[in-house]
Amino acid sequence: MTTLATTPEASRTALRVQGARLIDGTGGSPVDDAVVTIDAQGTLTYAGPAATAPPAGPEQVIDAGGRTVLPGFFDCHVHLAYAHGSPPGRRAELDPVLVTLDTATRLRQTLDAGITTARDLGGLSAGFRTAVASGRIVGPRLHTAVRIISHTGGHADVRLPDGTDLSAGMSEIADDTAAARLAVRRVLRDGADLVKVCATGGMGSPYDDPDDEGLLEEEIRAVVDEARRHGGKPVAAHAQGNAGILNAIRGGVTSIEHGYGLDERALDMAGERGVFVVPTLSTVYAGINKETMPDYHYRKKVRWSGTTKENIARAIEYGARIALGTDAAVGPHGVNLMELSYLVDLGMDPMAAIVAGTRTSAELLGVADRLGTLTAGRTGDLILCDGDPLTDIGVLGDPANIVLVVQDGVVRKDLLHRTGRRP
Repeated sequence: MTTLATTPEASRTALRVQGARLIDGTGGSPVDDAVVTIDAQGTLTYAGPAATAPPAGPEQVIDAGGRTVLPGFFDCHVHLAYAHGSPPGRRAELDPVLVTLDTATRLRQTLDAGITTARDLGGLSAGFRTAVASGRIVGPRLHTAVRIISHTGGHADVRLPDGTDLSAGMSEIADDTAAARLAVRRVLRDGADLVKVCATGGMGSPYDDPDDEGLLEEEIRAVVDEARRHGGKPVAAHAQGNAGILNAIRGGVTSIEHGYGLDERALDMAGERGVFVVPTLSTVYAGINKETMPDYHYRKKVRWSGTTKENIARAIEYGARIALGTDAAVGPHGVNLMELSYLVDLGMDPMAAIVAGTRTSAELLGVADRLGTLTAGRTGDLILCDGDPLTDIGVLGDPANIVLVVQDGVVRKDLLHRTGRRP
């Protein structure tokens, strides 16, 4: 499992956020006039009412001015190596130096949006994870799948007929169970924290449809077993049509990504097996523009948009184990928490949406003992926002409203103009 980001001790100082309204990520009632304290090692030591808070010491004091303090959020489905609207099949044409620098910019934008931890599901080298963890660049702490396992001609196969890979290595091709095991070994050799497979076709791929099945159930099962043999790594499944969703769940995956075709049978099976659902509604709410979209993409979007909303609304009503993900790159980077508004639009309570983006997402990534809630002993990740997200969840979707981001006890974004510095 990925370790938490490390920060030189010299750049840390004990912090005290006071005068805040606390939403701690557990789903408990908000606390007015709250205090949150973080020690010089970056560990949360208190989060609760001011009346029972420890006395102020030499720590740096941040006056929240009645704003809302929340845990740092997660985005469990991003593609940070790609610009918004830039198809993976064109990356090989770009200068890799520029790709690296632009990726670092997207990491910063994502952190500034309130995302202190992100899971990249295809295209991002493990080197970026190390760069963040070692302090070389600033961004969310990262879990990365590195590449995506797909069958020939499947959703993640963007090769030309002559075999030329235009994605600069986004996918691993596997067409039987032995090849599936080998593909897992290759991505793990390259530093992957988890494994991603394509259980169905998709929207943006020209040669398949969401209803098409991807890897066979036995191939998915082989992937899951191979990941288990190597430290129990989780497996995420790109799965849109229901037949592939069922294959993925039966195959033992950890999470269903997108889940647009989820039916009641799949929801029951996911609930019985503890499988997470990451709906990526940002791709559904992004709008449909016939003038700018390839015809195949436009037709699929028109067909699936309403169905997706109905099925995810039912998943919410069922109480599915939903974690937050946006598929950023398909949609814009740096506005990740707009996803919360889409969950609420489909019937989720605002507090439940916040929990989906904090505690539940931490559970999916296997870090709930350290992240996802503002409780004593956890790592010091928090954000401060203008407005009340319980009455208007949309305030979290505008990065201008995220006035403070603290990650691992270090102030990463500060719009309160306390120091004029931005680490």
